[in-house]
This record gives sequence, C-alpha cells and structure tokens, in this order.
Amino acid sequence: MRIVKLTDETKNNILEDLLKRSPNSYGKFEAAVNDILLNVRTNKDEALFKYTKDFDKADINASNIVVTKEEIEEAYTKVDPALVDVIRKSLKNIKEYHEKQKQYSWFDSKPDGTILGQKVTPLARAGVYVPGGKAAYPSSVLMNVVPAKVAGVEQIIMCTPPDHEGKVYPTTLVAANEAGVDVVYKAGGAQAIAAMAYGTESIPKVDKICGPGNIYVALAKKAVFGYVSIDSVAGPSEILVIADETANPRYVAADLLSQAEHDEMASAILITTSSELANKVSAEIDGFLKELSRSEIISKSLDNYGYILLVDDINEAVSVANDIASEHLEIVTKDPFNVMTKIKNAGAIFLGEYSSEPLGDYFAGPNHVLPTNGTAKFFSALSVDDFIKKSSIISYSREALEAIHNDIENFASAEHLTAHANSIKVRFE
Repeated sequence: MRIVKLTDETKNNILEDLLKRSPNSYGKFEAAVNDILLNVRTNKDEALFKYTKDFDKADINASNIVVTKEEIEEAYTKVDPALVDVIRKSLKNIKEYHEKQKQYSWFDSKPDGTILGQKVTPLARAGVYVPGGKAAYPSSVLMNVVPAKVAGVEQIIMCTPPDHEGKVYPTTLVAANEAGVDVVYKAGGAQAIAAMAYGTESIPKVDKICGPGNIYVALAKKAVFGYVSIDSVAGPSEILVIADETANPRYVAADLLSQAEHDEMASAILITTSSELANKVSAEIDGFLKELSRSEIISKSLDNYGYILLVDDINEAVSVANDIASEHLEIVTKDPFNVMTKIKNAGAIFLGEYSSEPLGDYFAGPNHVLPTNGTAKFFSALSVDDFIKKSSIISYSREALEAIHNDIENFASAEHLTAHANSIKVRFE
C-alpha cells in the first residue's frame, strides 16, 4: 500500500480523486435511468414487469409480485438458525439505539394567549430498496427498516429483485420479517425506484425511499427526489483511520481491508504520525492479501483509492480527516476520546482498538447507512429523524395579536405586500 508524506499538494490530489467516486460523476448512465423512470411512470406495471423479465429473467406479474406468507416461512427453513439468532440480537441493539432518537411534539403557552409549538408526525409510507442475489445484505435491511419502525411509519414496503425463478434471497426475507416490513415486492433496479416514487397498479407510491443499490439505483433515487424524499445518493464505501505509534498494525491493516473489499471504488486511508507503523501496516496488508477471498477486488481498491498518509502530529491528522469527512472514521491513538472531540466531519466514529468498523456495520446499534464522498460535512447517519416531519403550531388570542398587529402590518407594507398587511388590519377595524 502506497505511503505518502502529506503536503498541501498531495492532500488536494487525494480529495480530488475521492470526489471522482461520487454518483454525481456518472452522467453517462443518466439517460438510460431516465428512460426507465419515464417508462414506469407512464406504463406502470406493464413496464415494471417487462424490465424484470429483461434484467432479472423472472416472470413476474400482478399475481406473484408480492412475497407470500408461505415464501417467508420457506425462507426460514433455508437460513441457518444461528444466523436468525444473530439477526434478532442485532435487531434488539439497533432498536434500543434508535428509540433514544425519538422526538415528541411540544407546545409553549404564555399568559397573553399565545401558543407556539411543533407537531411531530411520522411518514405514512416508506419504501426500502434491498439489492438481490448473493450480494444481499440482511444487515442493511435492519438498518433501513428499524428507524422507520421506531418513528411510527404506518406502512413499510420493500422492493428487492427476484432470481430467475421468481424467488427472493432467503436472508433478505428473514431480516425483513424480523424487522417488521409490511409488504415485500419482487422488483429491483431503477424500475423498482420508479415504482415506489410514482406508484403502479401493484406497488403503491411511498413518501420516502431508502436503501443501497448499484449506480442505476443511486441515480434513480437522485432523479425522483422531489416526488418523494430519499435517504441519500450514496457513493462507494470508505474508511479512514487515525493512528499513532501505540496502534496495533495488524488490527489497523485488517480494518482498512474490511472496507476495501466492498468494491474497486472503495476507499481505505490511514493517517499516522508514525513511519514505523506505516511500514508495518503496509506489510500486514500484503500478508492479508494472500489469505482473503476478495483479494483481487481489494488490490484494485487500494491501487485506486488506498493511501497511508504520514503527518507531523495528530492535529494535522485531524485537520485532514475533517477535510476528507469520511463515512467511517476509526481513531486508534493513545487518547482516542480527546482526539474525537476535535473531529467535526465523519459519518460514524469508532474509538479504540477494539471498536472495529464492522462492529457498527452489524451489531452495535448505531445506523450503518452513512454519508459518503465528503457529505458528512452536512449530512448525518440515517435515523428516526428521516422518517418524521415537523409542523409548526401557531395560536394567538385577540389580545396577543392586538399588541403587535401594527408591527406586522408595517413589516408587510415594507415588502409591498398589502394583502398581507390587510389580513391583519381587518381584524382591528
């Protein structure tokens, strides 16, 4: 793995490289995605079923697009009971964490008859997209469904592509059932996003779409934003580790590779004050690459977007980490909690050598749907907040309004909005 002494030039080059991974850079796919969206919006089920036949080689129609209770029961027979047990343990942790995020309506009344407040209301219907095939991730099912469930969303539907026999991957169904999904539809790709955004005869329109997917899914979500809400336009996975001479090089190497194995566009970066650690981590990575099953993908990922950056001190490491704003940030230093207080931009922060990133992916409880490609500067992890909306409450008595009506009329008149001013004025004629 390449070791680079950090300078302003190398930092700018790295930031520029990382931004090339954004789905916003894949304009060449947008025309194909827009064609799919328009076709499904216009022809609804007819287009949806044709795309399913073309892309997934499955004969899906109105009579079999919904996963049945029997199919869910069959899925349980195909999933190792030990994995079902782990899913349930993970689900418990995720629920407990997200329940602490719940917000409630509030009202503030004053003696003059003024009442101000905020009404919190869950979304009516949320749609979760789940990739299909061998790359299905039951952990993502839990992470996308649980915050919606905790928020009180009335109906949660899921779309996931079927195999050529019209079956859905068993672990996806088990995770969906355990998390409390109401209906699962056999539909994938940009066409599934279109169906949830616009509605078809079989799939209802939702208020929000969340969940991971390939570049076509990501661009489809971006295109339908405005018709519905979305979680984010997610880019490839990324990890950044800040480490000093106290870090275990084998642990650091293993953690970097845990994200590099996702795909060739994934990013893995170590920022360290120790050249000795840098060399040892690089050597450990070479050793792991001889053992790991996805070593070819990992190698390409590291060649494209893998760096070991040498800095003069921890403050410089923090500054660069804040500029990169990584999806996952591990701090493996002598005093990780102190370093954490200086971090402003990160999706999820892992502290200490036993807080490896996969702990957050699967089990700890915080959400693993995180901002990528520097968007941690202004976006947060998926949460209960994503599945609620807030309405302002305003109530004034005559006495309360009378005390300030001239002020409002003057303000409106200054903006030349005489009907606004008149709306207040008529009450005191």
